[in-house]
This record gives sequence, C-alpha cells and structure tokens, in this order.
Amino acid sequence: MNQAQLKQTAAAGRQLALRSAGHTQGGINRLVSPGDIGQLIKPFVFLDLFQLGTNGSNMGLHPHSGIATVTVVLDGAVAYKETTGHQGILPTGGVEWMSAGGGVWHDGGAVPGQRVEGFQLWLALPEEDENGPAQSQYLAPDEVQSHGPARVIIGKYGNASSAIRPRAPINYLHVTLADGEKWTYTPPAGHDVAWVSVASGALQTAHTVVKREVAVFEEGEGAIDVVAQGATQFVLGSAPKHPYDLVTGYYSVHTSAAALAKGEKEIERIGTQLRAAKLM
Repeated sequence: MNQAQLKQTAAAGRQLALRSAGHTQGGINRLVSPGDIGQLIKPFVFLDLFQLGTNGSNMGLHPHSGIATVTVVLDGAVAYKETTGHQGILPTGGVEWMSAGGGVWHDGGAVPGQRVEGFQLWLALPEEDENGPAQSQYLAPDEVQSHGPARVIIGKYGNASSAIRPRAPINYLHVTLADGEKWTYTPPAGHDVAWVSVASGALQTAHTVVKREVAVFEEGEGAIDVVAQGATQFVLGSAPKHPYDLVTGYYSVHTSAAALAKGEKEIERIGTQLRAAKLM
C-alpha cells in the first residue's frame, strides 16, 4: 500500500472528537480521568498506560468502590493482591477484572526484578452493581479469545467472546497490527461511544496520526478505519454511553451521592480492619 492509499484509507470512516497525550508522573501516563475525558466516554472513566521498573514498584494498597478495574499486561508481569482474598502474578497477555462494587482494597505492581507495561482501565458500574459485592476474575493469556488481530478483553467481536461478562454491553479489545496493515472496527448497534489508545507504533485514522495517546471518536455508530504505521499495539473501547452522572470520590465513581457515601463507608470499614491487623 503506497502513501496515497494510506492517506485515503485513514481519511475514511468515523472522525475524531479529541486527542490527548495525558500527563505523566513516574512510570504512569494518565490518559483519562473521570473529571475530564471520562465524562465524554463513560462508562470508560479512567485509563492509565503504565511502565513500572525493576525495583518492584507498585501502586500501594488503596481502595475503590463503584467501578471495575481492568488490567491488560502488554509486557512483563504484574503482582496483585486484594481484600477479596485473591493474589498472584499476571503474566504478559494476562487480564485482570476486579469489580469493586461497594468497596474493596487492592495493591499491584511490577514483580521484583522485572519491568512491566500495560493498560489499566476503570469502568463505571451500573446502578444495580455499584454497591454490590466485590468480585474478581483473572484470565491467563491462552484464555483470551481472538478474532483476526483483536484479542477480546471484554465483550464480543467476530467469532470471539470474553469470559468476563459484565452487566453492561461493553467491548474492550487489544489489537496488534503489522506496519501498513489496515483494520476496520464496526461497533455493535447502540455503541455510540468509542476510543482508541496506542501503546506502541502509530495509527492513521480520521485525517491524523495517533501515537502514544488516547483518541476519542465522534459519538455515533459509524465504522472506525485505521492503518498501522510500524508495528502497532493499541486498545479500543466501545459501549452505549453510561446514562448516569459521575459522582466521584478519591478512588470511587458512583451514580449518586447516596451511593458514593455508602461505598466510602464500606471502604472505611475495610480499612479499619486492615489497620487493626497491621496490614497497612
């Protein structure tokens, strides 16, 4: 495919509403937060692209309520522990789904002696689940189904589907393309929110080139056309727009002030237990 064909392909399809390189602190590039881009692409309310070093650096024990966290390990391995009783190591290609519900504390970071790179996403939970019991699910690399170049982290795409089945209809894909490879994503009916975030390489789409950043598409259900520049790895999310306002605490996102207060009360109860047991 020559340069003229690449430009023509990249100009087709759905257009962009905005792009952002986020802001970086340490090894974490925060691309989306509930107070900014998360308002536009909810239920996707938070996104980090992280690169943590070989000294076992981690996030520290911290709480959540009202959200689900989804971690995709691109390279290296993540060690995790949570107050649901789960702990272990998530290798390259592994996926973590942790639905905080009404409250949970967890910790995660690089395995000592290794570097790790990946994405962590927060999803705002629907009203039925935001104060429910915490639960988690971990997928080994070979448990993640693929269709073409896309691994299906959540939802369905082509002939592939995820073992992680949240109540809300959400697609979250991890896509790898070769240099010059063209790919088109057609969202399911009703998925009017869509975005991509590139970890390596670059994508030509909608008259522009997206590199190590997040790009949000205009609302609608139109197809998304991309062409890779270099070996390119990215994630894509699509969903019906979350119909609730985002009511936020420091580590929590809920649909109402009452739901947030309930979640923060449960977080404090668990924290008191952890402090009494000298676990924090």
